[in-house]
Amino acid sequence: MTKPNLSVDLCGIKLSNPTILPSGFLGTSRSLLKRVADNGAGAVTIKSVSLEPREGHKNPTVVTFEAGMLNAVGYSNPGAEETVKEFSNIDEVTVPVIASVIGTDADDFVRVVEELAETKFAAIELPLSCPHTPGFGLLAGQGTPETTKEIVSAVRKTSKLPIFVKLSPNIPEIGNVAKAAEDAGANAITAVNTLGPGMIINIEAQKPVLSYKVGGVSGDALRPIATRCVYDIYESVKIPIIGVGGISTGRHAIEMIMAGATAIGIGTAIYQRGMYVFHKVCHEIESWMSDNGFSNINEMVGIAHE
Repeated sequence: MTKPNLSVDLCGIKLSNPTILPSGFLGTSRSLLKRVADNGAGAVTIKSVSLEPREGHKNPTVVTFEAGMLNAVGYSNPGAEETVKEFSNIDEVTVPVIASVIGTDADDFVRVVEELAETKFAAIELPLSCPHTPGFGLLAGQGTPETTKEIVSAVRKTSKLPIFVKLSPNIPEIGNVAKAAEDAGANAITAVNTLGPGMIINIEAQKPVLSYKVGGVSGDALRPIATRCVYDIYESVKIPIIGVGGISTGRHAIEMIMAGATAIGIGTAIYQRGMYVFHKVCHEIESWMSDNGFSNINEMVGIAHE
C-alpha cells in the first residue's frame, strides 16, 4: 500500500509534513531549532523578537494544570540585532524557519522586519495579540479589522516574504479580522495565540502562581476553541491557515486540518510527549489516513465544511 503523502505547500514554502514548531517553544537558538527539525517538524518558528532586548516577566512564568498550561513569559528576547547574529547561518536548520516579529505599533513592526531582512527566514509571522504583555501587537480580544490592516499593510510594503498573521482566540468575530489581514496583504493566518488571560492560585501560598499573576492558556483547554476559530476563518478567507492550539495527537491534527488548516502548530505537547512528538503525530496521521482511504493530506483540508 502506498504511504500517504503528508507534504504541503504553505504560501510557496515546501513542507515535508504539516507540523510546525510555533513561536515561544525552543526557538531561542539555531541549535535548538535544528534539534526540533531532526525530531520531525516540517517547519520551525523562532521565539518572538522585538527591536530592543526584553527581559520579560520574572519567574515563575509557566505553570501546568490538568487541562494544559498557563504562561506569562513576557516576550523575553535578545533583540533584533542579536537575533540576526544567532540566525546568520540559518541554512544549518534543515527545514523552513519562520521569524516571529513583535512591536508596539506599525512602525515598530516595520523596524524589526527591516533589521531581519538579510537573514534567510522563509516567512514572517506577526503575533497581533498577547494575553499577558500589554502594548505588544494588540491586546487580546481588542484586535479590530482597522488596526490589523494598518500593521499588516505597513509590513507588506517592507518585505516580500510571506506574512503570517497570528490572531487571538478572544476576538469575537475572528473571521472579519482574518479577512482584513488578507486584504492588507497577509499570505496566511495563524490561529490561534493563547487564550486568556487566565489565573491559577496556589491556595497554600494564598496568591497567584505566576509572578505576573495572569497568563495565556494553551494545551487541551484551548483546542476546541482553536478548532472553532480555524473553522470560522476558513469560511472568511482564501489564504491558508496554520491551526495552533492544544494539538498533541494525530487525531487532533486531523481535526484541525478538517476544520480548514493547511498546516498545524505543536507547542505545549512537547512538554507532554517530548520533542519526538512531531514524528509521533505524523505517524498517527499516516496511520489514520491509511485506515480511512486518504492518500494526500490536502484531501482533508476543510472537509468538515462539506
